[in-house]
Amino acid sequence: MRNTLSLLALALSATLMPLHASADSDQDRARSALLAGEILPLPAILERVAKEHPGNVLEVELDREGERWIYELKILQGGGGLLKLKVDARDAQIIKRREHRR
Repeated sequence: MRNTLSLLALALSATLMPLHASADSDQDRARSALLAGEILPLPAILERVAKEHPGNVLEVELDREGERWIYELKILQGGGGLLKLKVDARDAQIIKRREHRR
């Protein structure tokens, strides 16, 4: 799990780095939100989520919905079930949960 968190943190930091100089890019806005403390870093989100929803994180997205940043997580759970979560990036509160069982 620690390796998964490290890889995901690295992946998120790479996606938050500006790809070009445009101040309007999604990456720039996400990075600014992280640096301003408006959102939690991915490792903090994953640590909090894992307490109630253990499993292997397969995919992470950070999206802006209106005024709120949302982490979308796909987690492979024991027994092969897939859990999809929408998590408020500011405080790690779960907004939406969908479970797909085998």
